[in-house]
Amino acid sequence: MPPAEVPKELLELLAKLSKVKLAHIASVVTGLLGEITEKRKKDSDVVSEVFLEEFGVQLLAYHGTSARPLTKELFERAVEKVMKLVGRKAERAPSGNPGHDITIDGVKYSLKTEADAAIKSDTIWISKFMELGKGQWSDQPKQLKGLRKQFLDHLKNYERILSLRAFKKVVKSKTYWHYELVEIPKALLLEAAGGKLKMMQQSSQDPKPGYCTVEDSKGQVKFQLYFDGGGERKLQIKDIRKNLCVVHAEWDFAPPQ
Repeated sequence: MPPAEVPKELLELLAKLSKVKLAHIASVVTGLLGEITEKRKKDSDVVSEVFLEEFGVQLLAYHGTSARPLTKELFERAVEKVMKLVGRKAERAPSGNPGHDITIDGVKYSLKTEADAAIKSDTIWISKFMELGKGQWSDQPKQLKGLRKQFLDHLKNYERILSLRAFKKVVKSKTYWHYELVEIPKALLLEAAGGKLKMMQQSSQDPKPGYCTVEDSKGQVKFQLYFDGGGERKLQIKDIRKNLCVVHAEWDFAPPQ
C-alpha cells in the first residue's frame, strides 16, 4: 500500500507543537513504521480483519514510545477504541469495577494480561484473577470451599474472558514482540466446582495457601486455582492448558530501533 498524502490540516497542527511534543510524535510515527505480521482465527466472532489490523496499529504506536508490554488498562482502552472503529458498541466499566471490564454489543467481558518474563507458550497463568478479602480463611481445609465459592460467584459477573499475552525476545540487541489474544472458556473455569481441594499445611503463610486442581479423564491437569495466602489474599489461576482455549489473533513485529 503506497504512503498516504499528509493532509494539510495535520501539517498545520504539527506546526503548532513544541520541539518536545514533536519528538514524542516522532517516536510514535517511528513505531508505526515497524513491519508487522498478523493472523486471526477465520471464524472468530471477536477479531475481524479490520480489528486485526487496527489493533496491530495500536501495538505499533504504543511500542514506539515504550519497551514494556501493553498494560491491562491500556489493553482495555485499545479494545474499546478498536471495537468502536469497526462499528461495534463498546463501553468500559468504571475504574475499579470488581466484575466485568468492558461490555461489547451487550456482552460482558473480563480482560486479562500476561507478560511475565517466565511466560510459557502452552500454558496460561493469571497472577491476580481476583481478590479474596472476604470470608473465613485460616488453616482449615474446609475453608477452601468458601474461597472456591467466591471464585464461582465472581464468574457470574461476565460471560467471556480474554487474555492478551505478550512475549518479548531480544536477539543481537533487537527486540521482537509476539502478542496473542486468547479466550479462556468460562465453561472450563466453571469445572472448578468439582476440582480437588488441598490446603498447604506446611506453608509458613498466614492464612495457609491452597489449591483447587481440575483434571481431565486421564488425570492430566487442566488448570489450578491457587488461593494465595499472606497479606494480599488473592486468587491465581495456574497452568491453564492453552489447547483448551481459543486463540483469536496473533501479532508479530519488531519496532524500528
